[in-house]
Order: sequence, then structure tokens, then C-alpha cells
Amino acid sequence: MSQTTSPVLAETPQLLLEHHLKALRLPTFLREYDRVARQCAVEDIDYPRYLLRMAELELLDRDRRATERRIRQAKFPVVKSLDSFDFLAIPALNKAMVLELARSEFLLRRENVLLLGNSGTGKTHIALALGLAACQHGHRVRFITASALVSELIEARDEKKLLRFQKQMASYDLLIVDELGFVPLSKTGAELLFETFSQRYERSSTLVTSNLPFAEWTEVLDSERLTGALLDRLTHHVHILEMNGDSFRLKQSRRKRSPANS
Repeated sequence: MSQTTSPVLAETPQLLLEHHLKALRLPTFLREYDRVARQCAVEDIDYPRYLLRMAELELLDRDRRATERRIRQAKFPVVKSLDSFDFLAIPALNKAMVLELARSEFLLRRENVLLLGNSGTGKTHIALALGLAACQHGHRVRFITASALVSELIEARDEKKLLRFQKQMASYDLLIVDELGFVPLSKTGAELLFETFSQRYERSSTLVTSNLPFAEWTEVLDSERLTGALLDRLTHHVHILEMNGDSFRLKQSRRKRSPANS
């Protein structure tokens, strides 16, 4: 007497495989194993090479998800890359240095980056692009404005959570502090900011953008002693990018108002 296989039993290996792949947290393997198996059968590819393809797909997808997660955690206001930056508009900017920094090797050496120049010249764009590159190279990044960082530090102090917040800020491979100098800081705010930078000194990298030359930082920090100590730490191992030039936003505004665009 011939015996027929129960449909339930016939599906059991596939159901078990999918269950195990979910338990092992291999979503790409789970999604692609049947399609790739059919493709390998057509191409007469053996089992080891089939498994190699699946492993490569899983790793590539895992890397992609990890990069996306680091980008989300960085809290960029927008995602910008160097591809969309107009280097010709800022001749003073050292393009070769920017491209070198985009390799993120300065993070391994725990070096800092300072972007200095007048408003509207693309300092934040470069900072965002270097932060994105760092995420893509596997580094943990946090982007925050100087005023927002000081506000969070003061709030954490008032709620008796300062040590925890400082530890979090110290944990990032790259901390990007944007717009230092736009808003004068209180004595407490300046001291807390200095403490944050000091905790990162020679342990991890900090990137700061500012519209002020060093000589005018005292106006923001309201203390020559504090300014000197802060600059001493920031500039010890540093790459300085000067970005003085015509404002991008001003140029765009002029183009919109010009008769040719009327």
C-alpha cells in the first residue's frame, strides 16, 4: 500500500526553519532563502556557495540596518553628504582636508575638528556630512547645538541626572556641537560646557562649528580663564577648517531678487 505524506508533515521542515531563523534573528536569511535557493539551483551552485551567498546577504543587510540606526541616534536635524556641498563657493575651505576627514580616521586618533567662519558658509553642512560619514564607518555620533547642549546640561543638573547625562555625552565617538557663539552663555552654562569638553579630551573626538574667531570666544563664555582652558583642550589635537566667504543664503536671496528672476 502506498503512503502519502501528510501536508502538515511536508511543511514542517520549512516551518521549523523559519521559526529557527526568527529565533536566531536572521531576517534577511528568512526573507531570501527560498529565492536564493531557486536561483542557485538554476545556476547549479553547490550548498557551501549557497550558504556563502546567504551569509553575505545577511551581513550586508545587518550593516545597513546598523548604519541607519546610528544615523537615527545621531539626531541630525537633516541628513547631508559632501556630494551636495558646493566647494567652489567657498575657495578658502581646504577641500583635501575635508575629504580626508570624511574617512573618519581622525576619530581613531581622538582628534578634534573646528569649523570657523561667518554665518551661511556651510559649516553645519560640512559638520553634518562628516557626522554622516562617521556613522557609515561604524562610529557613534551625536549632533547638538551649543545652546541645546547647555540647556540639557542645566536641566540634567537640576534633576540630579547630570552625571548620567555627562557619561552619555562622553560615550560618543564624535560629538558635534554646532553654532557655538550664536548665543552668549551664562556662567553656569559655560562651566558645564567646559566640563563636557574636558571629559572628552584625548578620549574621543569633538567637532565644533563657530561663527566667531578664537579672540571673540570670551564674549560667549564670559571668562578669559575658561576660554583659554577650553581652547587649550580643543586645539591640542585639532584640524581647523576656515570657511569665511559669502553666505550661501545671502547669495540665494540676491538671486531671487535679481531682475533676471523677476
